[in-house]
Amino acid sequence: MNLERLRKRVRQYLDQQQYQSALFWADKVASLSHEEPQDIYWLAQCLYLTAQYHRAAHALRSRKLDKLYESCRYLAARCHYAAKEHQQALDILDMEEPINKRLFEKYLKDDSGLKDTPNDWEMSQSSIKSSICLLRGKIYDALDNRTLATYSYKEALKLDVYCFEAFDLLTSHHMLTAQEEKELLESLPLNKLCTEEQELLRFLFENKLKKYNKPSETIIPESVDGLQENLDVVVSLAERHYYNCDFKMCYKLTSVVMEKDPFHANCLPVHIGTLVELNKANGKNFSVNS
Repeated sequence: MNLERLRKRVRQYLDQQQYQSALFWADKVASLSHEEPQDIYWLAQCLYLTAQYHRAAHALRSRKLDKLYESCRYLAARCHYAAKEHQQALDILDMEEPINKRLFEKYLKDDSGLKDTPNDWEMSQSSIKSSICLLRGKIYDALDNRTLATYSYKEALKLDVYCFEAFDLLTSHHMLTAQEEKELLESLPLNKLCTEEQELLRFLFENKLKKYNKPSETIIPESVDGLQENLDVVVSLAERHYYNCDFKMCYKLTSVVMEKDPFHANCLPVHIGTLVELNKANGKNFSVNS
């Protein structure tokens, strides 16, 4: 029996959003492999994606995989978070670090030249750690502990500078002052973690942070030419015009975005707010189908 081929079929169905088919075959592969950890992990992933959160967590925790593998601990906690069992999710994240992570770190000390290699089934240790910090932040948010949520999001972003979700949660929820936002951007290890895309990330993050600044022409670095027409970049510029009370220019920009993408989540509130300010909020200019 070629289990690798069946494992690839599970991934294929996951990529095609055919979660029930993926679950069917993940369950069979887990039995055929005599419950190899990686197959139980993918079985739990399929259960999670079919909203069977308690089954997914049980599949991992009953076999104590959450105590052995960091990715299993993360997925088990994510299941309880999805089920709105926030304290239980937090307890899982805060338990003693999995054995394989401690062994991995010991191995790193024994071989200082070793880099952060893929572990726990296609997820690097730094990626898993960042994901755990992000999830911990969401849990603290749900528990109304903004101080610890803010700290967790910052840690997630420092571990994975590409983690826009952590950056967005920090900035869009007004968790930081303007000075703290600037300090956060300066503290990110961009030169260490993303040497090739450093200029791209800096431009995108700075563009999101300047919503209260005086509007000016967006300067696109030569290395990322083409982003001037990106809808997210245009919306950020529109927000600056909105907060500086230049509603006509804001309306002009948001109208362009709405024409191209009428369901753009970040543009909708700015566009509607501008319509209200210009007394144009009527059926002729904008309508929402219920």
